Amino acid sequence: MTTEPQRFRILLVPEHIVNKGGASVEDSAVRSAVVEATGETGASGYPRYAGDGIVADIDPSTRTVEAVLVDGAELDYGLNARVAS
Repeated sequence: MTTEPQRFRILLVPEHIVNKGGASVEDSAVRSAVVEATGETGASGYPRYAGDGIVADIDPSTRTVEAVLVDGAELDYGLNARVAS
């Protein structure tokens, strides 16, 4: 039995929004998705999660997105992928 989280909510946030202004990161997201554990390990060495067109390797201990594909492509320049609080 694994103790790693089985699901996360990923937010795609414009880079210029992160840590600026009064808006929360969640309110500033241009897209969000719930991703669930696939049981695989990604190329980054972290567990892979997928759902709603997003595939992400996430470090469950730090909740850091280590790698991400959005609709099969790399993340657009100027966007950050973050795990929702």
